[in-house]
Amino acid sequence: MIVGKRSFRLSAIALALVVWLPQGAASAAAPAAVAALGAPAAGIAAELRTLAISAAAVPTRGSRPYDERDWLARFYVARAYAPAWQDRGYKQASAALSLLQNAGVHGLAPAEYNVDGLARQLADPAQRTSARFDAGMTQAMLHYLADLRVGRVKSEYHTTLPDPRLTKTDPVEQLRAALLSQRLDQAVAASEPRIPLYRRVMATLATYRKLAEQPFAALPALPDGVKKLEPGAPYAGVATLRARLVQLGDLSASAAAEPPAKAGIYTEALAEGVKRFQSRHALNDDGVIGAGTLAALNVPLTKRVRQLELGLERLRWLPDFPDGRLIAVNLPSFRLWALELGPGAKNPLIEMRVIVGASAKTPTPLFVGSMRYVEFNPYWNVPRSIEKGEIIPKLARDPGYLSKNEMELVPLGGGAPVSTVDADVLDGLRAGQYRVRQRPGPRNALGAVKFAMPNSDNIYLHSTSAQGLFKRGRRDLSHGCIRVENPLGLAKFVFGDQPQMTPAAIDALMKPAPMKTVGIKTPIPVVLFYSTAVTDREGLALFPEDVYKRDPALEKLLKVRSDAIAQAH
Repeated sequence: MIVGKRSFRLSAIALALVVWLPQGAASAAAPAAVAALGAPAAGIAAELRTLAISAAAVPTRGSRPYDERDWLARFYVARAYAPAWQDRGYKQASAALSLLQNAGVHGLAPAEYNVDGLARQLADPAQRTSARFDAGMTQAMLHYLADLRVGRVKSEYHTTLPDPRLTKTDPVEQLRAALLSQRLDQAVAASEPRIPLYRRVMATLATYRKLAEQPFAALPALPDGVKKLEPGAPYAGVATLRARLVQLGDLSASAAAEPPAKAGIYTEALAEGVKRFQSRHALNDDGVIGAGTLAALNVPLTKRVRQLELGLERLRWLPDFPDGRLIAVNLPSFRLWALELGPGAKNPLIEMRVIVGASAKTPTPLFVGSMRYVEFNPYWNVPRSIEKGEIIPKLARDPGYLSKNEMELVPLGGGAPVSTVDADVLDGLRAGQYRVRQRPGPRNALGAVKFAMPNSDNIYLHSTSAQGLFKRGRRDLSHGCIRVENPLGLAKFVFGDQPQMTPAAIDALMKPAPMKTVGIKTPIPVVLFYSTAVTDREGLALFPEDVYKRDPALEKLLKVRSDAIAQAH
C-alpha cells in the first residue's frame, strides 16, 4: 500500500462515502472491546466519518514531512467508524496518552501531539465520548509513530513522497494492530530507528537533562594577557573548572583535591580531565585551555540537551538498513563507525578518526550509498574543480609540476598519457580535453587504498600518508572525500566475509604495486550523516562544533513546523 498518493487519498474519500453502518449494526472489523459496548451511536459514527472525509479532502498537505491526509479515512473505514478509544475504563486511551506524554525521551515535544488538550478531554466524561476526541487521539498516535519513523521535518536522505519507510511500515496498520493486541508500546518501539546509536543518544539525553537541572556557573576569563592556560599556571576558575569536569564525567569525583600549596593553580591532574573533555568536543586534546576550550566548557547544559534532541531528529532521517554490516561517518565528529546490524550484534566493531571536507570551500555532502569495491594502490583522478582551481594555475607557473607530483594528463579522446606540458597542452587542459590523474605511489593523495561507493558527488573513503593530521581536534581539511585513520582495519571489516581476503593478503595488496581492484561480495551500506551530539561505544557524549553550520537551519525548520501545529491546535 502506497501511503500518501493522491489516487489512494481520493479512493479513501470514496470509500468513506460508501461504507456506512445503520444504527444498531455491529462491524465485524471492529475490535471485540468496542463490540462489547454495543454498536456505536449513529451520531458519533457520522461525525467520525465527516472528520475523516474532511481530513482527506484538504487540498495541500501540512507542515509534516509526510502526507497524512488519508490516514483517518483509512483507519476508520476498516472499523466501520466505530470509535477506537472508548473501551471500558478508557485503558487504551490512557496508555496512548502516557506514551505521548513520554515523547520527550525521544527528543520530541509532547505539545505537538496536543497532549494537554487530549488529557483534559479524557478527564471530561462528556468530551471523551465525542468523535472529536476519538479522532484527535488517533491522529496524535499516527503522527507520533510517523515522527519516530521518519522525523518531524523533511529528511535530507528522502527527497520525494511517499517516504519509502512509511510504505514498508504503515502507521495506520501499526496502530490498528497495536489496538487489537493492546500493545501500543510495541508499536512505538517498532517505529524507532534501528541504528544502535539512536538508543545510546537517548540515554545520553536523559543524563544531560538531569545535569541541566543542576546549578551552572560560567568559568571566568583567562588571566589578562594569557591566551593559552597551561598546567602550572594560576587561574581563578580552578574550583569551578574542577566541579565542571567532575559534573561531566571527565574527572573522577574521587580524584584527590589539590593541596593547599596548589590552590588556584591549574594542575596536571586537572589538565588530564581537560584532555578528556577536549577529546569529546573535537578539540586538540593537549590539556591547554585556549579560547575554544574555554568556550566549550561554558556552553550551558541546556544547549547540550537541545543538541542531543537535534541529534535524535537527524538519526530519524536515516533510511532503514538491512541486517548486516554498515559503515557510518558523522561528519562534525570526524569519526567513523563500522557496525553490524541485527539480533545479537555487538557494536561498533570498529571506530576510528577521519578527515572530512573543509567547511569553507569543500564540505562533504550528506550521503547514503553502498560500498561496492576497493582499489589497492589507486590512481587519483583529480576532480575538475581541483584541476581548475589548483592544478592549472600551478602548471602555468611551473610546467614541471606534473612530474614532480607523479601526475599525468589523460587525453579524453584516447591516447597515451602526457607528462610534459607546453602551452598547447595547457590550453587543452583548460578546454577540458585532458583529465589529470596521479599515479599510484608514495606521493599519491589517496594513499594505498580507496574504498569506492559510486555516487554523483564522486565521494569515497581512502587512506592517507599524512597520519599526523589525525592528531588534530578539528579535521575538516579535505576536498570533500573522507580520509580514514585505520585503512587496514577498515579493509579487514569490508572483506570479512571473503575468506581469500585474509589479513596477510590485504596487507600485501596495500604494499606498492600496480593498481588492483577487488569487488566486495556483499555491498555494504554507507551513510555520511551530520550530528553535533552523538554517543560513542563507551557511552561518552560527543559534542563537536557545528562546523558546517547546519544546526540553525534545522532549528528554523522545526520552529516552522511547531508553530504550524500550535496554530492548528
